[in-house]
Amino acid sequence: MRKLRVGIVGTGMAFERLHYPAYRELSDRYEIKAVCDEDRRKADFWAGKLSLDSSNVYSDYKEMVKRDDLDVIDIMVPVGMNYRVTHDVASLVTGARKSIICEKPLAATIDEAKAAAELPQKYHVPIMIAENYRYNEEINIIRDYVGEKRIGETFYFVQNRVVDFLGDVSSDRFPSVEWRQHPDFPGGAILDTGVHEFAALRHIFGAIDKVQAFGRHQSYDYAPYSVICVNMLFKSGVIGAFSFFCSGKEMQRPLVGLRIFGERGMIYLEERNCGTVNVAYNNGDYERIPYRPQRGFFNELLNFYQAASGNEPISVTPEMEFGDTYTVLQILKSIGTDEIIWLDKEAEYKPDYGTFPKNAAREPRAGESTLS
Repeated sequence: MRKLRVGIVGTGMAFERLHYPAYRELSDRYEIKAVCDEDRRKADFWAGKLSLDSSNVYSDYKEMVKRDDLDVIDIMVPVGMNYRVTHDVASLVTGARKSIICEKPLAATIDEAKAAAELPQKYHVPIMIAENYRYNEEINIIRDYVGEKRIGETFYFVQNRVVDFLGDVSSDRFPSVEWRQHPDFPGGAILDTGVHEFAALRHIFGAIDKVQAFGRHQSYDYAPYSVICVNMLFKSGVIGAFSFFCSGKEMQRPLVGLRIFGERGMIYLEERNCGTVNVAYNNGDYERIPYRPQRGFFNELLNFYQAASGNEPISVTPEMEFGDTYTVLQILKSIGTDEIIWLDKEAEYKPDYGTFPKNAAREPRAGESTLS
C-alpha cells in the first residue's frame, strides 16, 4: 500500500504524546516527511528523531505546505491559532491534492468556527478535526448501546469531570504549557478540555435542543470558572446534568463518571482510562464490556487513511466539530447572561465531506473516493 506523506505543523506535546505514537503504529500507512515549528530547536529535535535532514525542517508552515511531495498537513498549534493556520493552509493547498488534519477545537470564537466549518467547501480540501473522543472505543460502545436501546429508552444521564489543572501544571502534563495557563481564547480550559466531553455527549445522544449553565467564578487565568454545571435537553428527549470541575480533585472511588439511566437498566463509565464499560440491568443481569483506552488517536488516523483510500468518509469534519465548539461557547454565554440557550436547529447532522485527492494513498483494489 502507498503511504500518505505527512508534513507536521507544531511539534509540541500534542504531536509528541498523541499523534506521533499513532503515526508510529500506522507506519505502514503514513510517513512523516517534514516538520515545522516556530521554535526551530523543537523542529530540529524532531528532525533528528525522525531521521530527516535540514531540508525537511521549517519555521514557516507556509513554505512547507508548498512542497509537492506532501499529501497531508497535520496542524497542532495553540487553540487561538487553529483557525488562522488551518485557513492559511487550506488556501495554499487548494487544487494541490493535499488534505488537512487539525486539532480540536477547530476555532476559538463563534465567527471563526463558522468560517472554519466552510473551509472544506470553500477551498475544496478534505479536512478532519482530530476530536479523539469521537473515535474512542468506550464512547462508541456506549453510543451503540444507547442507539440500540440495550437499556430500553434512555431517560437521563449525569456526568462529572474533574481536572486538577494546577496540580497538572507541575507534573509535565498539558496544563504545564504557557498558553494554556494564560489563554487568549474564551473559556480557557473549559473550551480546550471541556470540548472533549461535549463532543462525546453529542456523539452518544445527538443534537442538543437547549442548555442552561451556571459557573463559579475564579481569579486564575486558565479558566474563568472553577466549575460549571450544565442542564441539557437533547432533541431525542434525553435530559442530563453535566459538571466540569477544573480546579480540584475527586478523591472518592469509584468516581461519579458518566451514568446513563434507561427504562431497563443503566450504563456506567467511571473514566476514560478504566478499560471497562459497565451495564447493569434492572433484572439483575450485568455486563462488563472491556475496551482499549485512548485508541482515539489511532482510530482517527486510520479513518483518515481509509477516507483517502475511498473506503469510508471522514468521520469528524469541521462542519461536525463546529457543533462541539459552538456548544461550549454557548454554555459560556448562558453562564454570563443567566439565560437558557437554544442550540442545534436540526435533529441530525449530515456532513458534506468534499472530495478527497484522487492521487491519495489507497488500499489495493480500492475504488474511487466515496467522498462527495
